[in-house]
Amino acid sequence: MRWLPELPITERDDREGGFVLVAVLWILISLAGLAGALSMYLVSSAQRLSLDDARLRSAALASASLELAAYKLSLTSKSQRPSAGAFSFRLDHAQVSVVFQSEASRLDLNHASKQMLANLFGGLGASSDKAGAYAERIIGWRTPLSETASDGERDLYRTAGVDYMPRSAPFASSEELRLVLDLPPALVDKAMPFVTVFNGRREIDALEAAPEVVAALPGMTEDLLKSFLAQRAGLRRDARSLASVLGPARAAATLDVGDAVRVLITIAFDAGRRSAAEAVILLGEGDDPYQILAWRDDAGYPAMLRPSGKAL
Repeated sequence: MRWLPELPITERDDREGGFVLVAVLWILISLAGLAGALSMYLVSSAQRLSLDDARLRSAALASASLELAAYKLSLTSKSQRPSAGAFSFRLDHAQVSVVFQSEASRLDLNHASKQMLANLFGGLGASSDKAGAYAERIIGWRTPLSETASDGERDLYRTAGVDYMPRSAPFASSEELRLVLDLPPALVDKAMPFVTVFNGRREIDALEAAPEVVAALPGMTEDLLKSFLAQRAGLRRDARSLASVLGPARAAATLDVGDAVRVLITIAFDAGRRSAAEAVILLGEGDDPYQILAWRDDAGYPAMLRPSGKAL
């Protein structure tokens, strides 16, 4: 057998040392990569935790705002309850502003007459003929099916080729207005600040309603509207005062503020972050002073029904 010559001790040690050095370098590089990945994970986790903490704080402050609004509104009897108001407070290193208004100031999609609906759309820019047609489609959407009536409303949707039928029941949300056949999206966007499904009556609170809603009252004229708006701030909340300035438009106006209230909450944290939320609450009594009917926050979630009003 042929033996290979042995390397000198020094040369062999150098080669073994080189292998060890390469291995150590690879280990160090791997550890550096792991350290970088860990650092990125920790930073990402910290950001998520910070964001989650901010959301939790915003939710807690919004919940406190609703509690305070319900408390302020329940301090007086229903007949003396304010139809609108505002307040602010500081809590948890944040300034919170709250504005509330009765839903009676909005036109109810489930109860408003065809004339009021047409007047609203006409005031928002639709022609007289189209405004009337839009009102008819809204009435058709909310009208229950009848065994004796023709299925004409559904035929319109079938002919249009849409993949849904009219509800044939009350609107569940104002956002449902976007599904009503032939209504232009831009017109719906204009109408959204003036409509609701929580008023619960045909009439509106003219003393609090936006001018666009007051203008929708049957019998309202341009001159009468200008006169009413000029005097509104000084009017007392009684039937005689209202009738004296509304004239023939008085029939579709009410002084009842109702139990549904819209609450707008704006939160400004000292660190600079801002958030907002909007809710509709139904005032009650006893252990459950209010219920949340709808909720929307600045994360862009649509209004959604909530079963209870104690927590967001």
